[in-house]
Amino acid sequence: MPETVLTPVVPVPVEGEALVPLASFIRPFQRHYFSRLPERPNYRARSYDFAGLPALLPLVRAFLDTCAATETADYRYLFTLLGCELATNSIQHSLSGYPGGSYTLRVHRDKEGLRLTCHDRGALRARTTRTGRATHLAPTRQGAGLGAESGRGLAMVDALATSWGDNGNVEYRTVWLYLAYDLAESAWNNPN
Repeated sequence: MPETVLTPVVPVPVEGEALVPLASFIRPFQRHYFSRLPERPNYRARSYDFAGLPALLPLVRAFLDTCAATETADYRYLFTLLGCELATNSIQHSLSGYPGGSYTLRVHRDKEGLRLTCHDRGALRARTTRTGRATHLAPTRQGAGLGAESGRGLAMVDALATSWGDNGNVEYRTVWLYLAYDLAESAWNNPN
């Protein structure tokens, strides 16, 4: 019987598109931010600017997972999940997701947990109160439902983060969350 030789399938870019390795979006002196290894466990703060492209979310996950690399698998997963929700919201609901847009993720470590801050380029449509002041974000009641098609991300952050909030400025939104290392009291471990 003749041997069958399998040739690898190389993806062909769509006309007008180019394939670019994700590693090309990482600054050389910050490659350790994306290693998913606890090589520098005593950092106090890390910050990275991401282009507002959904295709870069694997880099966001690697960044967040690396920031929590010294913690338990559950903690790493939860921190990465909640952080990706903030990044996705920046891409979908702000000017950060438009061509040339970007957002910044900052992680601050303290002895009790990690604080993640997401700075984006502002809302697509400014929402203000009747008095003209900006409003703070709030999860929608429908977002927590199993059949919800939108609004789940902020509802999840509200339910699972130790605390969270935003600056109320629709022109340059900053959303933060804090996740304590001890998940014993968290809804993550106590779903009822």
